[in-house]
Amino acid sequence: MNKLIAFLLIVCSFQFLKAQELNCDIQINAEQTGQANLSILKTLKSSLQEFINERSWTGRELPPEQRINCSMFITVAALEDQNFTATIQVQASRPVFGSDMVTPIFNFKDTNFNFIYEQYQPLNYSQNTFSSNLVSVISFYVYTILGLDADTFEENAGTPYYEEAKKIVTVAQQGGSSGWQPSGNNRSRFRLNADLLSNAYSQYRTALYQYHRLGLDVMHEDVKEGKQAIANALELLREMNALRRNSLLLRVFFDAKVEEIVAIFKDGPDINSPSLPQKLNSMAPNYARKWRLIK
Repeated sequence: MNKLIAFLLIVCSFQFLKAQELNCDIQINAEQTGQANLSILKTLKSSLQEFINERSWTGRELPPEQRINCSMFITVAALEDQNFTATIQVQASRPVFGSDMVTPIFNFKDTNFNFIYEQYQPLNYSQNTFSSNLVSVISFYVYTILGLDADTFEENAGTPYYEEAKKIVTVAQQGGSSGWQPSGNNRSRFRLNADLLSNAYSQYRTALYQYHRLGLDVMHEDVKEGKQAIANALELLREMNALRRNSLLLRVFFDAKVEEIVAIFKDGPDINSPSLPQKLNSMAPNYARKWRLIK
């Protein structure tokens, strides 16, 4: 009996370890509905956390310290029976090598998050089958986060995850919900995924790698070298912006990085990057007040 128990513990431990890609915090705010204390909201939160954190999305075995930290903040604007009208703010970060710092890699607000959820219904992801808009949206952002995280460690390593997200887009279009179609909102899930996979925006993904792996991750050894690599990555984005102005990916990048960029460049050793504030202002003019803090 003792041997059997020990064996079962080993199996359970292995399964738990295998499902450690993400450490996602779910928050649900339904104050606008006047029904913020409904039990269905607590069940939904618990189901989503289990669905994201206890599923093996990649098949990789990762220890807890290598899990990707992320969050999804769902704001419910209207709730009628099992029909939710909501938005979702998705954020993710990764650690910076040689330090106790973390760096944001994604900060995205999706305003087209309407779904049907029946309390206690199982949430199951299938690659080729449409289950629900809830499952599709959440799974889409899981694979997008996995892709972005991979791109920051190895150039173009996120492609398999973006391809999986593309399959979700294609299958979810059958459901007819907004955010999956090629036309309409230029901040749609379709547009985000299409641009990440497009050769036209390849400099974006190269910049992600240079900014993080060649920049932030070496600053614990050589601050100036790291800052220069980050400036070079920003120059790649400037070149991309010159060809395709005001792209969704550029907005996504600066929504996540504005505070960090200011903190990196407002102090410390000077580098060879003339007119950096002006370049940043040309790419993200809505953050002009922030860029003025860089000397």
